[in-house]
Amino acid sequence: MNTSLVRYAIITGAASGMGRCYALQLAQMGYGVLLADINGDAAQLLSQQITVEYDVPAPVICIDLSMPDAAEQIFSKCRNEGFQVEVLINNAGMLITSPIEETDPQRLQRIIALHCTTPLMLCRLFVPLMKEQGRGYILNISSITAWMDWPVIGMYGCTKRFVKGYSRELRIECKGSPVSVTTAVFGAVDTPLLGTLPFMRSRKMLMRLGFMLSPEKATRLALRAMFRRKATLIPCLSDRLVILLCPLMPNWLLKFMQNKIKL
Repeated sequence: MNTSLVRYAIITGAASGMGRCYALQLAQMGYGVLLADINGDAAQLLSQQITVEYDVPAPVICIDLSMPDAAEQIFSKCRNEGFQVEVLINNAGMLITSPIEETDPQRLQRIIALHCTTPLMLCRLFVPLMKEQGRGYILNISSITAWMDWPVIGMYGCTKRFVKGYSRELRIECKGSPVSVTTAVFGAVDTPLLGTLPFMRSRKMLMRLGFMLSPEKATRLALRAMFRRKATLIPCLSDRLVILLCPLMPNWLLKFMQNKIKL
């Protein structure tokens, strides 16, 4: 295969969960996939699988995406190796389930860098190239927690609110250009990220009731929305209801819930 003719997709957090699903689905579409993940061994195994099954390149960059120069490292690799990047999926994430005052300061810094700084800088670096080459798709991952200023999961929600905000701004700025920006707003998805939360013990029931998505379905819906250049994807009716109701909850009720529910 002449790799210079291959269109590439960058997926952050590609080695597991939804990132892995994005990589497999995009490879099946014929994209070369750049797998960016801190777990280099798992990413290499996925790369081998993709290369064998779909006959497309799947280079790996083992990287801590919370580092200040993470976006520049990914950009430099693509530039030095001549990758024509058409798709950017800012998928990598982490979840903090502890009060701010009890959370290690390094973890607070890491979630801000991972959810906010690195994705924003990747957009800043790749949007001009996408415009120059005449086509580009960006998928940023937000969450229904962006509407939930709730104790314990608040830092996750705050960072996802930033994602929601800058994604809309960037989409408006790119209007009229060949680059589109789509924001996927997910509620519960059956991935390792949520594996330690109490409600995950009932995930089969939640999926049957439509309150939780499988990672395969969530990523399929997100990619379809991205390629159709839609502004926002909120796949579940239950998530839309949560978005409407959560901002109405008073502080005293949230404090009561914090005291009663231990994550």
